[in-house]
Amino acid sequence: MTHTRKPILRSIISAALLTLAASAAVAQTQAPLSAMTPDGVKSYDSIRPQADFIKRVVMIPMRDGVKLYTVVVMKKGTKNAPILLSRTPYNAKGSTSRTQSQKATEILSVLDEVFIEDNYIRVYQDVRGLHGSEGDFIMNRPLRGPLNSTTTDESTDAYDTIDWLTKNTPESSGKVGVIGSSYLGFTALMAEINPHQALKAAVPQSPMVDGWMGDDWFHYGAFRNTNIAYTVGVTTGKGGGGSDPTGVGDDYSRYLEAGSTGDYIRHWGFDQYPFLQKIMQNAAYTPFWSQQAVDKWFANHDLSVPTLLMVSQWDQEDSYGAPAVYKAIKSRNKDAKVSLLIGPWPHSGGNHYGFKLGDIAFKGDTALEARINYIKPFLDHHLKGSADPQLPAAMTYATGADKWQHSAQWPAGKPTKLYLREGFGLSFEAPDVKPSANQAQGHDDYVSDPSKPVPFIPRPINMNDSSQWKPWLVRDQRFVSDRPDVLVYTGPVLDKPLHIMGQPLVELFAATSGSDADWVVKLIDVYPNVSPEGGQGVMTMAGFELPIGIEIYRGRYVRGFDKPQALPPNKIEAYQFGLPHVNHVFLPGHRLMVQIQSSLFPLYDRNPQTYVENIFNAKASDFKKATQSIYRTKAAASNIVLPVVEN
Repeated sequence: MTHTRKPILRSIISAALLTLAASAAVAQTQAPLSAMTPDGVKSYDSIRPQADFIKRVVMIPMRDGVKLYTVVVMKKGTKNAPILLSRTPYNAKGSTSRTQSQKATEILSVLDEVFIEDNYIRVYQDVRGLHGSEGDFIMNRPLRGPLNSTTTDESTDAYDTIDWLTKNTPESSGKVGVIGSSYLGFTALMAEINPHQALKAAVPQSPMVDGWMGDDWFHYGAFRNTNIAYTVGVTTGKGGGGSDPTGVGDDYSRYLEAGSTGDYIRHWGFDQYPFLQKIMQNAAYTPFWSQQAVDKWFANHDLSVPTLLMVSQWDQEDSYGAPAVYKAIKSRNKDAKVSLLIGPWPHSGGNHYGFKLGDIAFKGDTALEARINYIKPFLDHHLKGSADPQLPAAMTYATGADKWQHSAQWPAGKPTKLYLREGFGLSFEAPDVKPSANQAQGHDDYVSDPSKPVPFIPRPINMNDSSQWKPWLVRDQRFVSDRPDVLVYTGPVLDKPLHIMGQPLVELFAATSGSDADWVVKLIDVYPNVSPEGGQGVMTMAGFELPIGIEIYRGRYVRGFDKPQALPPNKIEAYQFGLPHVNHVFLPGHRLMVQIQSSLFPLYDRNPQTYVENIFNAKASDFKKATQSIYRTKAAASNIVLPVVEN
């Protein structure tokens, strides 16, 4: 008995001593402090021991010695895991610190939740020259070649990053995927050019592909004024953000009073920004643009990385890029491992919540559905060896019908011409009007006045206000329908659904009394002018004019985007351009509408309607009224080619 009591007694004594030591420690920390004890502390690690994740910050060396700031996040216990990489100009530190939570799902974005919870290693990296990374930043840094004589580009930086991560992340399986939207979509595509052998899959979302044709900077030659503030923010202080000194008033008045967009840039001192200088020096489709268009690279090289391209149906920033790359890849190799996903969102909307957009509501969270049903199974298959989801050529959300659909090809519809007709009507039957002495029989006219441009949304306008900017492409168009400088063509009430899947194409026959002109075309779904049951103040869609596609074309480029020319006054020209890609069902009881105008301000810079060599340098005297004529004759039959699906 005495022998067994000794260990018990020692345990009791040890426990007592530990308790006394702990009490002493508590007493020591709780000792009274002087009122003059300094209250500052050198640092505090917000990632506490109870956090469910590991975060590492590393500086990864590139082949030229420049080091890039990189944040690696994974759940504790992660092993043999794939890496999902995003290369960003928007601050890798901020992308991995959404909150100061101790949960990985709360410090990362909504997009990352399904991945970080399923044994993925999430990596964000600042592109060179921005935020925590070394080196010089160049907007959409071109590939090594005619525009880039250095040894590095976004392709080599992605390669070197992947190489380092797979060799220095012990929890990694050695397989890597890239994902990201907008600028991050651009860097994802660049990673696929001469890719690292560990890169097994890519999901470029709304990528910046051709900034002149239809992504951020221009649309068919018309400059997008929103990019002035964007450039100032991204290229000031390593991406720290330059303050816009213009205030928060009505952008419509501010830009109008400044004169040309070039005058606006110079007035506020923004001409000190190199990228804005490059834009103003390359108003036309010069080699500066054409030689860095990413789709042209894919048109000439085989795709080796399985790719899921994404774009938003109402993408207000980068509607052009993903479909252009998809077309380029498929044109080169119809069996290439690439699919296209189009969701009912604004720009980058697939990475957030997808219950609604503006006044349009959907049955569920369409963005989450896309992530769970398409994006993650695609990445799981290529990075984790799970079952092949066998994605079709295209996965698109049918707005109007409110459901996801799969297509074996894209576009899926049959080209069908919808003609502008007399009496401001629309018909699938071609006009049979021959030119005569009475030209009014064959065209409709309006006067475009640059001093009173058509606004792109109701005033007052603040293009930095996301509540105005994100949903503008679904804004009810009744706010301009009764303007005399907007032509409105309306079809009969539909007695059955009309389903389109693909890219509507504009074939516009038009003339101007000036020597230059912009042409804006809108395809619209007009809702029945009836209200469902609802109390007072309940919002309805009665009579709503929902844009399905809006696009602008600068007339001076009708002979070639690299060959701007003055338009001969009153000469009919044939303009052909595409609207954004869509999957939409016009329901019975609805009507089709087409609106045509010559400005979309202040989103797009004003066309003076007098030809000048460089619109950025237009003077006040160059801005003149012009009579615009839209033709609907047998020989000049303006129409929109709809990709109609036979149900």
